[in-house]
Amino acid sequence: MDRRQALLEADGDQCGEGRASRHAGDLPMAEPSTKQSDLTAGPGGVMTDEVGVVTGDLTLRTELTDGTVVLRVQYKDAAEWYTVTGGKAGLKDPADLDAVHSIALGLLNRPEG
Repeated sequence: MDRRQALLEADGDQCGEGRASRHAGDLPMAEPSTKQSDLTAGPGGVMTDEVGVVTGDLTLRTELTDGTVVLRVQYKDAAEWYTVTGGKAGLKDPADLDAVHSIALGLLNRPEG
């Protein structure tokens, strides 16, 4: 087990999703990583590709798969996830996922308006 995997397992991998399965004989697959936090959208909400603007109490999930980071939001405790418009980018170092998530959370979480 590599150090990164050990750290993810130690902290519970916050949302526990996105682990790629491996079968004997398969080539190693990049394992997705995710971070998740609740937020309150500010005035104007959060623009999404699928449904336009979402407002109110949301959950932000930052996903990293094969060098691409994607920001998604959902209404708190809902089932559907929506891609944040403009919320996709390349990420060279997986260690930067925490920083990307923190920055996105700081920009989108505006409970005071």
